[in-house]
Amino acid sequence: MTATEVRKHDGEMPSDVTGKLSIFDRFASAVNEFVSRPWFFMFCVLLVVLWAPSFVVLPSIDTWQLIINTATTIVTFLLVALLQNTQKRADDASQKKLNAIAEGLSDLMEKLAADHPELRDDRMELRKAVGLEDREGAED
Repeated sequence: MTATEVRKHDGEMPSDVTGKLSIFDRFASAVNEFVSRPWFFMFCVLLVVLWAPSFVVLPSIDTWQLIINTATTIVTFLLVALLQNTQKRADDASQKKLNAIAEGLSDLMEKLAADHPELRDDRMELRKAVGLEDREGAED
């Protein structure tokens, strides 16, 4: 199978992927870069350290707990959604790269199988292991 045939039935190769991301994807990537820095963690620790003694200023312990619980719940909820987006895109990109490598290795094994017939079984095992056999029929 040639690279053109792979593109025809698999959508796109890793080299075909453009840097065009939606506004949400760009925002999620920016947030991911922002929150994955060590200084952001230190900022979070500093907020907790500043929040802890604030119970003396607030009228009740319930208000004190409600503030931190609400803030952390909201931030956690939003960050999980944003970070899940960037993780899924990274996983998808890795999967495309692995599929391209498996396709290339499969093609090489097929070419070498003329001199080494035992590679045909290995090739089929590789294709089955990575799920390439499902796409093979799409060529027809």
